[in-house]
Amino acid sequence: MRKNFGSKPWVYPQPVLMIGTYDENGKPNVMNAAWGGQYDTNLVMLCLSEHKTTSNIRLKKAFTVSFATAPTVVACDYLGIVSGNKEPDKVTKAGFTTTKSDIVDAPIINELPLTLECRLVKFNEDGIVVGEIVNVSADESILTDGNVDYKKLNAIIFDPTSAAYIRLGEKVGDAFRDGAKLK
Repeated sequence: MRKNFGSKPWVYPQPVLMIGTYDENGKPNVMNAAWGGQYDTNLVMLCLSEHKTTSNIRLKKAFTVSFATAPTVVACDYLGIVSGNKEPDKVTKAGFTTTKSDIVDAPIINELPLTLECRLVKFNEDGIVVGEIVNVSADESILTDGNVDYKKLNAIIFDPTSAAYIRLGEKVGDAFRDGAKLK
């Protein structure tokens, strides 16, 4: 038997995306956003309402997307509940430091080891932001044999049904191979 819940924004898993931007003075701002993901092979999509971050994206035409991790959950949650318009030093207060991307006019959060560096492609009136991924940078601490190791990344997801952050779990299969057993 199934239970109906009606219309809910329950897409699993929802990554906890940390969106990094610079303001007109070059001051970094970071916000926590759960509504976003891969849009095409080289594009990301974010669903954002009006924030300091969206003003910065319009201004600089660039942003970074980093993935929140279990060790940084408190700081990442803080960056989602405090507005950059009200707390201009929220990145510092969260304990994060940044480095300017060499590729786009946006900050890389040093404490978050995986970052997509993006150029703005379009910003729709309904708050949909589409960015072209022009580089992916990863700290060597999360690499195994030259590739990102999800266990070392220690990424978290957002569970909208219980308003909880959950650490990603174990590998359960091999993509593009396991299904071939049924051919």
